[in-house]
Amino acid sequence: MSNSSRPFAPFEWMIAWRYLRSRRSEGGVSVMTWISLVGITLAVFALIATLAVRSGFRSEFVGIILGANAHVSIYQIPTTNEFGRLDRKIYNYAEMAEAVKAVKGVTRAAPVIKSQVMATYNGNRAGVQVIGLAEKDLMTLPRIANPERALGNISDFAQGIAIGSGVARDLNATVGDKIKLISPDGLKTAFGTSPRVKTYEIVYVFTAGRYDIDKTRIYMPFGEAQNYFNRMEAADEIEVMVQDPENIESLNDALFEAAGGRTQLWTWKDASGAYLRALTIEDNVMLIIMGILVLIATMNIVSGLIMLVKNKGRDIGILRTIGLSEGAVMRIFFICGAFTGVIGTVLGTLLGCLFAIYVDPIFAFINVISGGDVWDPTIRGIYSIPAELKFDDVAFAVILSLALSFGVTLFPARRAARLNPVEALRYE
Repeated sequence: MSNSSRPFAPFEWMIAWRYLRSRRSEGGVSVMTWISLVGITLAVFALIATLAVRSGFRSEFVGIILGANAHVSIYQIPTTNEFGRLDRKIYNYAEMAEAVKAVKGVTRAAPVIKSQVMATYNGNRAGVQVIGLAEKDLMTLPRIANPERALGNISDFAQGIAIGSGVARDLNATVGDKIKLISPDGLKTAFGTSPRVKTYEIVYVFTAGRYDIDKTRIYMPFGEAQNYFNRMEAADEIEVMVQDPENIESLNDALFEAAGGRTQLWTWKDASGAYLRALTIEDNVMLIIMGILVLIATMNIVSGLIMLVKNKGRDIGILRTIGLSEGAVMRIFFICGAFTGVIGTVLGTLLGCLFAIYVDPIFAFINVISGGDVWDPTIRGIYSIPAELKFDDVAFAVILSLALSFGVTLFPARRAARLNPVEALRYE
C-alpha cells in the first residue's frame, strides 16, 4: 500500500466492510451505530411523509377551491336607486359577461345569483346558500359536474335543483324528494314582510370533496333563481373562470376594463389567501422541525463512529505503520459512517414513499383499531388525509439526509486519520 493509491481504492472499501461486519466483541459496529441507522430511517420516513401530506393537502385544498368556485367574482359598486336604497345588482349582465369572456385567458364568464335561505324537509331544517347558475355554466365546475360521488343526473338540472351531500344528509332527503326553500326577504305587505316559500325537486346530489361546500350549497337554474329571489332582469355578480388561476393578478386590469368603471373584483386568492399563507408558514415550520430531526438522527453516527475508532486504535496504528496514508484511513472510517447514512436514507425513503402511496388504507386501519373517526371533516374541511408524492420532495429529503450524514462523519473520520500510530501501539 502506497501513499499514492487513488482515493476510495478497493482495499479501503474492503477494510471498511470488514469493520462493519465484525462483531462488537471484536471491536466492530456498536449499538450506537444501529441506533443511528434506525433513527435516520425513521427521520427520513417522517420527513417524506410530512412533505407528501403537506403537498397533498395544499393541492387538494386549492383543487377544491378552483373546482367548485369561480376564480374571480365581479361585483358592481352600489348606487342609490329611485327609492333611495343602495343597489348593487348587475342589469346589463349579458353584455358584461360577453365582454369579460372576450378577455384573453378567460374561459368562462357567467351571471350568478346568490342568497341565503332555509331549507326544510319532513321537519328537518338546514341553512343553505343558493346559487342561481345556468346549466351550461354549472357543467364547467369540475367538482360539481364530475364530483367524488353523485346521485341523480346533472342533465336534469333544468327540472329541479342540485344539492350538496351534506345538505341532503341534514335534511334526510335524496334524489326525487321535494324540499321547501324559505327566504325571509319576501313580499312586502301592509302587515310586514312575508317570507317567500317554494318547493323544488332534488334532481342531483353531489359530493365536491370539501365539507363546508357539501353542507351548505344548493344550485338552482338561473332563470328560476331570478324569479324566486325577485331579481328580474338582473344578476348579483359575474363568475369568471380563467386558464391560469395561479396568476390571476395578471388579468385584473383587463377584467376591470372589460367590466366597466363600477367594477369590483374578488379573486379566489382574496377569499382564501389568509388560509394559504397560514399553510405556507406551517409548511416552513414543519420543514425546519423535520430537518432538525434528521440532524439529530445523523448525530448518532458520530457516537458510533467514535466508539469504532477507539476500538480499532490498534488496527489504525498497524495500518499507518505499514504505510497507509492519513487520507486512506480517513476514507475508510468515512465509508463506515456514510454507509449507515446511506442505508438509513434508503430505508426511510422506501417507507416514506409506501406511506404516501398507501395512506388511505393505513388510516382506514388506524380508524378501525382506534374505534373512532381519526380524521374529522368538520374540523379539517376535507374527508380524508391527502398525500401527494412529488419527486422534488423525495429528492430534497434524500439530499438533506445524505448531506448531513456525510458531514457529521467527517469529524470522527478525521480524528481516526490523525491518530498517532506510536500512541496507538504503545500498550500493545
